[in-house]
Amino acid sequence: MSITAIYPGTFDPITNGHLDLIERASRMFDKIIVGVANSPSKQPLFNLAERVALTEHVTSHLNNVAVIGFSGLLVDLAKAQQASVLVRGVRTVGDFEYEFQLANVNRSLHPDLETIFLAPSEKNSYLSSTIVKEVARHGGSVARFVDDWVAAQLQDKLNQG
Repeated sequence: MSITAIYPGTFDPITNGHLDLIERASRMFDKIIVGVANSPSKQPLFNLAERVALTEHVTSHLNNVAVIGFSGLLVDLAKAQQASVLVRGVRTVGDFEYEFQLANVNRSLHPDLETIFLAPSEKNSYLSSTIVKEVARHGGSVARFVDDWVAAQLQDKLNQG
């Protein structure tokens, strides 16, 4: 039986923490779909097509990973992709409480969809896209937080704005 999992997020931009979870999940499941959410309410710096391209770039070495941009309910994406598992990263107790609520909502909407939580590696436990953008906005190096190409794209985007 082949198991497809979805790792959803805004990925604005994708960080080494996200990539670590994707790589780990790719060893656990037959196929990983990275679902890049449109998330207009979050007012992302990068548009959806750019975030998909960034994510495709950093995951290109993983043969069982596909990247898809989506809008709407995550459970609808899971149904369309025949995914039975959601992978969610949790760094803090606050993350867990929020993710636990989402898992219960998703289960009520799609009873066959399971959620698993992965803790970040210690070196990425503090990392978030928001922190990466703030460091970059204030002229700090983000080289140890994101892929080199992502860092360059982030700097270009900030220089445009």
